[in-house]
Amino acid sequence: MKRLQRTIKQAVQLGGVGVNTGEEVAVRMKPAPAGSGIRFVRTDLAGKPEIPVSPEFATSRLRRTALRKGEGGAEVQLIEHVLATLYGMRIDNAVIEVDGVEMPVGDGSANIYIEAIEEAGIAEQDKPRREVVISEPVSISGKDATLIALPSEDGLRISFTLDYRPTMPPQHSSWLINPDVFREELGPARSFCLEEEIDELRSRNLGKGASYQNTLVFGREGVVENTLRFDDEPCRHKILDVLGDLCLTGVDINAHIVGVKSGHALNVRMAEKIRRIVLERAGPPKAAVFDVREIQKVLPHRYPFLLVDRLIELVDDRRAVGIKNVSINEEFFQGHWPEQPIMPGVLQVEAMAQVGGLIFAKRCRETRKLAVLLSMDNVKFRRTVVPGDQLVLETEALRVRSRTAYVHARATVGADIACEADITYMLVDKPAEGEEPS
Repeated sequence: MKRLQRTIKQAVQLGGVGVNTGEEVAVRMKPAPAGSGIRFVRTDLAGKPEIPVSPEFATSRLRRTALRKGEGGAEVQLIEHVLATLYGMRIDNAVIEVDGVEMPVGDGSANIYIEAIEEAGIAEQDKPRREVVISEPVSISGKDATLIALPSEDGLRISFTLDYRPTMPPQHSSWLINPDVFREELGPARSFCLEEEIDELRSRNLGKGASYQNTLVFGREGVVENTLRFDDEPCRHKILDVLGDLCLTGVDINAHIVGVKSGHALNVRMAEKIRRIVLERAGPPKAAVFDVREIQKVLPHRYPFLLVDRLIELVDDRRAVGIKNVSINEEFFQGHWPEQPIMPGVLQVEAMAQVGGLIFAKRCRETRKLAVLLSMDNVKFRRTVVPGDQLVLETEALRVRSRTAYVHARATVGADIACEADITYMLVDKPAEGEEPS
């Protein structure tokens, strides 16, 4: 039976220092109507812009989760601790007003937010909470990290394996998420870093507000100038981070989430995938965003090398999903191979790369840029692609800068992964007619 939505009973204030900016920040959490979700409001900016909690607005930041609305628009960082608290304590609707770019770190755990919610009280509302049941495995991977959502009959369980050898021995922790478990077992677990990482973080202009009191620092001899609250405190904090990032979905998740060495970027990609499952189950299939004629206005490829038939999803600078229908009439089947036709792996990767280039369609049109392939890493082929198959080409931008972009791409046939790769693009000036890209 679905539970009813909840909000806080009354507004509550808290404050503290941002662990990266080192700046004092004030926060006011307020009740919100049923169905409105969680929203941040930057009260220090003109117009007090709102940023809804959704994967659509999540943006990549080193070692933290951030939300940003619009290119160069309002942003709020280090949101994972407050979102984990709201999700763990089952607060579905709230407005979080903040007068700075970074949420306060408190003692490095979620305790500052747990105490605020307990002070405000919790009110049940008159609408049921939306939920999603994971019925088949969903996986996300990157380099040596993996995050998998498995079917579960018990609600949401999160298991995590952490490995920072030789500085820290491996840890594993697993918890069935409910408000009591969150308050007592996960919320008090603090952020951590390795002693050898400190100089690098400072070189990136991070950690200005960090101290041994709000960040556990691990050296070869153990934790520095502090004591652990739990033997597996770092692993528990990783579970807290996963929970906070899953709050982006806006739904209760019935699944067993298993993480191995994953971080915020992978967690957010899982939230995006689960959110897509919710939306796909809620409505009819999406119509084409771009048909092949629109695609040709963006990509320079033409027959026989245009390997995208249509685009079915596009979030500018973040994500694109395309379709390639594989026909026996494809020119390459004449030589690969006439008696056993198989789509060449290099063309599968090229198809993914073309869809990845479409992520930047709006940017390229406005600036007359072209997304040119720079490198490919972690390329894996997992099944053959043959005539009659339909390739679904999913690409997600992990990092976008002014001249380069880093994209994870995956091609599937039905429920099977055909191939995947990490692709880097260079955004170059579009050549005039008759010229080659520089």
